[in-house]
Amino acid sequence: MTHDAIEITGLRKSYAAQRGEQPKEALRGIDLAIPAGSIFGLLGPNGAGKSTLINILAGLVTKTSGRVVIWGFDQDVNPRQSRAAIGVMPQELNIDPFFTPRGALEVQAGLYGVPKSQRRTDEILELIGLSDKAEAYARTLSGGMRRRLLLGKALVHGPQVLVLDEPTAGVDIELRQMLWSNVRKLNEQGMTIILTTHYLEEAQEMCDEIAIIDHGAVVVRDRTETLLGRLDAKTLLLRLEGAPPLPDLPDGVTFEHRPDGRLAITYRRGQVSAGEILAAVGRAGGKIVDVSSEEANLEDVFLSLTGGRAA
Repeated sequence: MTHDAIEITGLRKSYAAQRGEQPKEALRGIDLAIPAGSIFGLLGPNGAGKSTLINILAGLVTKTSGRVVIWGFDQDVNPRQSRAAIGVMPQELNIDPFFTPRGALEVQAGLYGVPKSQRRTDEILELIGLSDKAEAYARTLSGGMRRRLLLGKALVHGPQVLVLDEPTAGVDIELRQMLWSNVRKLNEQGMTIILTTHYLEEAQEMCDEIAIIDHGAVVVRDRTETLLGRLDAKTLLLRLEGAPPLPDLPDGVTFEHRPDGRLAITYRRGQVSAGEILAAVGRAGGKIVDVSSEEANLEDVFLSLTGGRAA
């Protein structure tokens, strides 16, 4: 599909002053278009406005101003249709302990008005790996199983857009891998995925595009590989034979001796090439035993854009 799954224009949200504090402007005129069929990362430090934005998309928080269109439905004109087009897997484990997984999915489907003949309860239980726990009370499920059930509840009405709010927070590696496998399957079937996560390596691996929000505004939005290309720093890791004198390196190139004995030489690809550096090492009498490299990752980009504020 070529249209946008979500269109956000001039979105603002202000919270009234409380107990003598100043009013808080959580969102400051967000403009954002999320392509249909993409896996889109929504990143930002704590308090940046991500949760407020997600809650507005889900219809849980009323915006102060602006326009939100979900799958072609304007929230102000067609609120029921826009809510039906989106499913949200929240970060909090909000599950009734007295329902079984099957019962929880059936109730959730009923709340969305899904006719019994159109419900996909067994299919969803299979997808999230809870078929064998379908009749167990939710209170007996492990934390990982409860998080899978949250994903199932977000899928019962067949939304075109799925929001995953910190889906892997506090879960083990096996569950994380299962979750990402399911997400890829859903995306291959045409579902648009919006992901917020504090694990930046996940966003780097999973997302086609990423928007970084800070202080209620979008500071950057681009394709993942383009964002990574913004930091063109690269590090060559050299293991040398013996202890040759340090090479005469070009301006702007730095080096350090790593604890494992390797020489780390950092440079910018736009200013100097790896070949030039290796040639300089050779001229200094260095015999290279092993060479590898380190690239900038999404965490480096994130910290450079948010002034070092952690996710």
